[in-house]
Order: sequence, then structure tokens, then C-alpha cells
Amino acid sequence: MQASTNLRYPLAFTTLACPDWSWEQIVQKAVEYGYQGLELRGVEGEMDLTRSAPFTASRLAATKRELQERNLSIVCLDTSVRFERAEEISRNIAEGKRHIDLAEELGAPYIRVFGDHIENEQVREQIIQQVADGLLALAQHAHNTHVQVLLESHGDFARIANLLPVLQAANDPQVGVLWDVHHPYRFFAEPLAETYQKLKNRIKHVHLKDSVRSATEVRYCPLGEGDVPLGEVLQLLASGGYQGWLSFEWEKRWHPEIEEPEIALPGFVRVLQTLQGQLTN
Repeated sequence: MQASTNLRYPLAFTTLACPDWSWEQIVQKAVEYGYQGLELRGVEGEMDLTRSAPFTASRLAATKRELQERNLSIVCLDTSVRFERAEEISRNIAEGKRHIDLAEELGAPYIRVFGDHIENEQVREQIIQQVADGLLALAQHAHNTHVQVLLESHGDFARIANLLPVLQAANDPQVGVLWDVHHPYRFFAEPLAETYQKLKNRIKHVHLKDSVRSATEVRYCPLGEGDVPLGEVLQLLASGGYQGWLSFEWEKRWHPEIEEPEIALPGFVRVLQTLQGQLTN
């Protein structure tokens, strides 16, 4: 299948979707299914992308050449960097800097980092400041690059009341937001329009996924089979002038019971083609 060439937003998927695929399979299937980009979160069993075989010194040039020949962009490098544990901040900043350097080499505009957890209200302000300081340290490293550092709306920082103070404290052009649409909406019942209005000036990249919620659990499902109002999301983005990527975060690595990538990944393209064709702006 081939994607339409008149999509408003180019499409990517994260490699969480296909933990058992080789790099060659990832690239081949991305083209086959009609994607324009890849978001990297672990490749060939290695979660630290700077140590993953396709991006090591001996293979990096060939990897870049292959991506160019296939007309695929690397959209974002998704790190495990997080800042809520004071004793681990130095190690996490070092990891973030390595990924900024790799992103610059690959022409990727973003790396993703986490907040991530606020244990209790007594430490909330301390954690918020730690996260802001960590972001600013990485932003300083990125100042002479084309790379921005994005804090994902994830964990306790999916709650806007925690995310906004970080953004205000980390007011640097190299710092932005990865809006994971699902988490504020599903886990904190925050209205999509309210979330978007508060974040839109800092949103650089968007994750989409779908789910249904029962009394006991949240169950992830292929896009369009759940009840996350995806059409509303796209209309908000279009009305607000968003010009970035839409990335499918199908978390097969963490949830092996969900559908195989051969089903979920082409399905995302079909649904997004339809939804983008319905936009009124």
C-alpha cells in the first residue's frame, strides 16, 4: 500500500511497535505501509540508540544513505532519560547529550525525555525544578545543533498542572513538548481542547494511540477501534496551525498481547488518511 501524497501531516511510527524486527525490516515495512518517517525507541533489542548497531560508527554512514534512498526521515530519538531521581540526573543528562549528538548526525529534529513520577505533594516543587533544570542542561548542549529536547506528556507530567510549571521554568527555544494525546485524556480525564490550548505554543511533535477503558483496565486497540476522539485531535491541530508529524505509538514491546505490527501499522495509515481527508481547515 502507498500513502496519499496530499496528507496535511506526514506519518511516522515508533519502533516500540516492532521489537522483533531487524533494522532492514523496519525500513522496508515503513515504505511498504506508506510512512514517511520513523521514530526510534529501541532497535534490534538495544534501547540505547547510541549503542544500537545501525547507528554505530561502522554502520552509520550506510544507515543514513539507506534512509535517504528510501525517502524516510528520522523524526525523533526516544530516550529513557528522566529527571525525578536526583541521584541519577547526571547519568541521564549524559545519555541525553549522546542522543542529541546522534540526532544531529541523523538529521532528526527531536529527542524525547520524561519527567516522570512525582511521589507525593511534598516533593512536587522539587521534582518540577529538577525536570526544568535537566531540560535546560540538555538545551544548552543542543544550542549549536538543529535538535530540540521534548518533554513528553507522560506519567505524572501528563497532568497539565505539573507540565506547565516545567515549561515556564524551562523557557528555552530548544525545549518543547511531545504531546502524547492519549495520556492526559485517558488517565487524567483532561479535555483535549483544554490540553491543546495550554500546550499548543510548545507542541513540536504528537503521539497518537487508541484505547478503551473498562472498570478495571485500559486496553490498547488499533487506531479507530477505541474511543479516543482522534478526529477532534486532528481538527484542533489543524485549527491551531500545527505543522509537525503524527506518530503512531503502538507499544508492542511493553504489551505483547496487543495486535501484531503487520496489522496495526498499516491500519494507522488507513485511518489517518481518512481523518485528514475530513479536516475542514
